[in-house]
Amino acid sequence: MASVASPVIFKEFCPLYYLLNAIPTKIQKGFRSIVVYLTALDTNGDYIAVGSSIGMLYLYCRQLNQMKKYNFEGKCESITFVKLLSCFDDLVAVGTASGRVAVFQLVSSLPGRNKQLRRFDVAGIHKSSITALAWSPNGMKLFSGDDKGKIVYSALDLDQGICNSSLVLEEPSSIVQLDYNQKVLLVSTLQRTLLFYTEEKSVNQVGTQPRK
Repeated sequence: MASVASPVIFKEFCPLYYLLNAIPTKIQKGFRSIVVYLTALDTNGDYIAVGSSIGMLYLYCRQLNQMKKYNFEGKCESITFVKLLSCFDDLVAVGTASGRVAVFQLVSSLPGRNKQLRRFDVAGIHKSSITALAWSPNGMKLFSGDDKGKIVYSALDLDQGICNSSLVLEEPSSIVQLDYNQKVLLVSTLQRTLLFYTEEKSVNQVGTQPRK
């Protein structure tokens, strides 16, 4: 029996002026005017997260039509990667050009959900630009990769407010993609793709030839 083709839905694409107009094109720092570049992007059904060259994360809530801003204390540095997750709480992970990684646990108006903004930091393992982030579906695990080939695993306990991080893998070339599911971490670098089994701590390379 032939399968019935799903109906085709036509959508119109247009610039998100309501989003872009809420992000400044320049900021004033002392006597200097600094241009703001948009450097990272992630979306889900509830939020649009935009990272910037001034270290500011712009988070647009689609339900409330509101823009909120989050930043790192201290040095103003470019955000290189953002990753949203919607589970019991809404989470966003942010990585920067110097290797800083932070997780923001967002406030929710829904009953039983988080009522206070909290931030967790991945302490000082990465020393270079963050190039990839991946969540576990329940938000208890975060994997981060950098352009020197380091991959860090962070275990989050949102109830206790604890984040414990450790180096789990080190590759000879830059990490370009991470994805996690069912205790297996998919890792792509400039040279190869591999599967890292987190329980056994073993590696299985995909294919035999290195990338050119």
